[in-house]
Amino acid sequence: MQLIPTEEEVVALLRETGALRTGHFEYPNGLHSDRYLQVARAMRHYDTAKILSVALSRKLRAHPEIRAIVPELSIITPATGGLPVAYGVCEALRARQVYWAERADQGGPLRFRPNLEPVPGEKVLLVDDILRSGKKLTELRSMIEERGAIVVGLAVIVYQPNPETPSFGGLPFYYLAKLDAMYYFSAEEAAAKGHLAGTAEKVWI
Repeated sequence: MQLIPTEEEVVALLRETGALRTGHFEYPNGLHSDRYLQVARAMRHYDTAKILSVALSRKLRAHPEIRAIVPELSIITPATGGLPVAYGVCEALRARQVYWAERADQGGPLRFRPNLEPVPGEKVLLVDDILRSGKKLTELRSMIEERGAIVVGLAVIVYQPNPETPSFGGLPFYYLAKLDAMYYFSAEEAAAKGHLAGTAEKVWI
């Protein structure tokens, strides 16, 4: 396997570790899909985590503007689920530091812990395991920019867009694999089209 594995190799790793499953799944936003991905299941394994983190860091280093600011770069993730990726990328890049936002309660706003938030002028790279709906990353970006910090890029292991995924404009965006899944707004819609038979397994993001 190359230092930057192919998309097919990344998907194979996700399947082998049980991170990627096929079936009939219902997400918290009500969408139904034929695929469910939990990158954290792959990141449990040291060798797999190393492969994915190093590969993503090499994609980032290929961007000259990001490469030039690595020693002063902070890596921020929108939830603790993204921490294995954030720390892996930080180590591989030799970036400055890692921290994260979190929700105090289910459905509440993202927040930083006291004395652990970006400062004006700080260069920030957003990192997460998956970009799916993009809601947390969009909220996190707004929080960072409100504090005067500068978001220089976005990096995830897997890009799995759905009909609600927003655009991040001209922000440099890196990922190792893109997964195209079938999405339906209801089980009835999926059944009418002859897809996703059987009872949906409710999953969380």
